[in-house]
Amino acid sequence: MTTAREVMTAGAECIGAQETVLEAAKKMTELGVGALPICGTDERLKGMLTDRDIVVKVLGVGKDPAEAKAGDLAQGKAVTIGADDDAEEILRTMSEHKVRRLPVIDGHILVGMVAQADIARALPDPKVGDLLQALSTD
Repeated sequence: MTTAREVMTAGAECIGAQETVLEAAKKMTELGVGALPICGTDERLKGMLTDRDIVVKVLGVGKDPAEAKAGDLAQGKAVTIGADDDAEEILRTMSEHKVRRLPVIDGHILVGMVAQADIARALPDPKVGDLLQALSTD
């Protein structure tokens, strides 16, 4: 049984909920990623911030990214996967919530990220095809 811990990219970095969107954009650039988990001061995951969120919810509506807080863009409860959850659970969660990346948590601590590409490398083709189809339909 393949687990999230086995396919994830370890060492995911958070952007603090009180940090600015500009700081988040700089961090995304440095790390070469398009999304960052948003973590509170209690180290608990508050949500995800994507490059699209920055464009649509900040720049597109005329907000100043140097003033907007990352935590203000966290919406609802973050969709996560447990580090020891199996590949079937990863597929189900991604498909059900139509997300391309999942923060991996151990207890309440962020330990990594599982992206669509991680799943594509780890699982047989038919299962990957099913996931891609689920994510591509509205």
